[in-house]
Amino acid sequence: MRHRHVDRPAPQPTYVAREGGPLEPDRAVYGAIAERTDARSSLERLTIPERDGRAWRVPAGHLCRISLPEGPQVVDLNVWNLHDPRERFWASRTRQFYGSHLTTGHRLWSCLPHLRPLATFVADSIDYGYDHDGAGCHDLLGTRCDPYVNQLLAGTAYDFTCHSNLTRAVLPYGLTERDVHDVINLFQVTGLMTDDKRYFMKTSPGRPGDHVELLAETDLLMAASACPGGDLAVPLWGPEAGRTPSGNPVEVEVLRLDPELLHGWAPSRPAGYSGMYELPHGLRPPATHPPLTDARPVPDAGT
Repeated sequence: MRHRHVDRPAPQPTYVAREGGPLEPDRAVYGAIAERTDARSSLERLTIPERDGRAWRVPAGHLCRISLPEGPQVVDLNVWNLHDPRERFWASRTRQFYGSHLTTGHRLWSCLPHLRPLATFVADSIDYGYDHDGAGCHDLLGTRCDPYVNQLLAGTAYDFTCHSNLTRAVLPYGLTERDVHDVINLFQVTGLMTDDKRYFMKTSPGRPGDHVELLAETDLLMAASACPGGDLAVPLWGPEAGRTPSGNPVEVEVLRLDPELLHGWAPSRPAGYSGMYELPHGLRPPATHPPLTDARPVPDAGT
């Protein structure tokens, strides 16, 4: 049954912050961080081989540069608070704040009860925008590939999906599969079909040297998978699947910034909500508990 279309005013964004609010970083501070490439030094560098995953730490106030040294490759990224991995990247809230695809000036927000920026995009060499199909790059519409959906849709088992790569990458840090969460798919172009809004993917536009840079807003643990689908030119499912994808390694570099660049910057803090009264969410118990005889019968209960 189709719903009737009702004429209403043009839709407006739901989540709009007050002027000078936390959704947009200070352009002067973050712009200088991006532009002053001479005022940074390398703290750590690692390579993620094709169809593999790695995890690494990024101290607060440091840059993480994720780049494609040899050519196009989709990168599935997870982010946690280094000191409390229960605080992790919240893809859906980030999508509600900025839209389905991210770029310079957008932030990766953490889950409740924390709700703060974990990292901020300061550079994006792709700068894709939206194409004629409504597709964009650095995707928040989808999530990671995983062995469960492979078995469900194709009846095959393969242990080098992004979910599996991320699981292996975080094991040395005391995390498990249950800590792996919805990702941001870097260098991945996606959209929704015009007719039924189903998810689609396009070939990655990445070229050698393309990169994104993220400023850590607090101490972070990051993990990334070089997707086994490579540049996604070969479909992962359906009648055209089965050919070997074309993929490339990924380079990660953690960069220390000149302290001068961090003037005016401070680590992010969790959202200040603490409840209207003594406890959040109205959890303060009543002064007197009612007797059990006051319990009310529910009609048709148990039927």
